[in-house]
Amino acid sequence: MVTDHDQPTAVLRSSRLPGLPDPLISGLIVVLLFVAALITLAVEVLFLPLYIGSLAFPVVALLAAPINIALVYGMESVTDRVGFTFAPIVVWVFGFLVCASRGPGGDIMLGSDGRTLLLLACGVLAPAGYLYYRSNVSR
Repeated sequence: MVTDHDQPTAVLRSSRLPGLPDPLISGLIVVLLFVAALITLAVEVLFLPLYIGSLAFPVVALLAAPINIALVYGMESVTDRVGFTFAPIVVWVFGFLVCASRGPGGDIMLGSDGRTLLLLACGVLAPAGYLYYRSNVSR
């Protein structure tokens, strides 16, 4: 009789759900994560020019890192493909580029300053570093 204890242990990716969920539920989770990426970007862009007195205080840019890592972490419950787990960040970057471009009236939501660069760096580099770590942790 073969039991689970007799099987060789392999280093597997941690999964929040036992196995992959139903395709309908997976699709719903993916859509919700994409919408969450756009909503969090909108909040980050709106609160990026926050000042405390006369000092610029871009705390929202620093909060983009753990929020986007959480989006990637959520995608890991749907798929095991490392490339697809970065999909919410691709949606986030697309929204960032839309906010950085000129609108029909010539308005720009994101200025050309260090706060915008900090938002982009924290929003992209932190989840990329997390995915790099997750893809190499099993080696």
